[in-house]
Amino acid sequence: MLKRTLLPEATFLQAVSLERKRAERSRRLFVLMLVDPGASSLNGNRPSVLSQTVSAIISASRETDVAGWYKDGALLGVIFAEFGQADKKSILAALQAKVTAALRLNLKAKDLSRIQISFHCFPEEGEDNDTGFLASAKLYPDLAQRDEATRTSRVIKRAIDILGSAAVLIVLSPLLLAIAVAIKLSSPGPILFRQKRIGQHGIPFTFLKFRSMYCANDSQIHREYIKQFIAGTVESGKSEPNGKVVYKITKDPRVTRVGRLLRKTSLDEFPQLLNVLKGEMSLVGPRPPIPYEVESYDIWHRRRLLEVRPGLTGLWQVNGRSRLRFDDMVRLDLKYATAWSLWLDVKILLQTPRAILFGDGAY
Repeated sequence: MLKRTLLPEATFLQAVSLERKRAERSRRLFVLMLVDPGASSLNGNRPSVLSQTVSAIISASRETDVAGWYKDGALLGVIFAEFGQADKKSILAALQAKVTAALRLNLKAKDLSRIQISFHCFPEEGEDNDTGFLASAKLYPDLAQRDEATRTSRVIKRAIDILGSAAVLIVLSPLLLAIAVAIKLSSPGPILFRQKRIGQHGIPFTFLKFRSMYCANDSQIHREYIKQFIAGTVESGKSEPNGKVVYKITKDPRVTRVGRLLRKTSLDEFPQLLNVLKGEMSLVGPRPPIPYEVESYDIWHRRRLLEVRPGLTGLWQVNGRSRLRFDDMVRLDLKYATAWSLWLDVKILLQTPRAILFGDGAY
């Protein structure tokens, strides 16, 4: 009877994904609780302990909560939602106390000590200002299933990243050396610009570019603009001579004379091939944001950091770049993740030289 009240693994994982997508729209907190009773099998009484654990978990759950197998026969899960106005700390403390009390009524102390319980909250919150947020993989079973289904293709994608980035660095080494000399002669400071960016799953990494700005400049100009841009409060962008609108700071006083040329031709981006070699980025994928950009993200915007690894180029770069509003850029990133294939990567890579050559939307 108890087992029939638990959703099977496939159905429960689907429910987790659906609740997460619902929360992206409602912005309401939900908690995924996972209970691992596996260690009890060492005593040879696993069926009994497992049955008692299931009974306790169900008794601690409301009728509106969803209980099932996160991993069939090994990992129990419960989706708790609709918490009202309570804060997250209070919610987690109450859930912990309620579940622990139910387990104590059903299990012996030695069996209870072996049970592992974890709570995963959505939306996630950043632990510090350097990350914006850290994603819990347990809340994204649909992405794990997708990656498993495309494992071979993703191995090939990684091989293309390594071979492609290495080949470009070797072939263009004379040009890259010339750019380095031009930067050094045009203004004081390092040749490479290093900046913390946010990669897949909210993991930070050091992002490389050729320096295109004067040293010791104030980032407040960009901070204020990007905050308005993400919020959609920039009423209109700058107009180009052809009448097209660009959503970017087009006359940034922080940019050097050489830097303007590098940005216009996207040559400042080539050091990121080293990020690709290290596995922090891919040749194709969403652009990695600065931590203070992520702080302004709506919940659904974060998905662009979860679906795929960030890249040098993507649908945004070959479809207008800075002529697109932020929400449109995110939709292109999500469209890429959903429709991803090796052939799509090839098409984007083939379209990128034209975008660089003509400098469409680049500043």
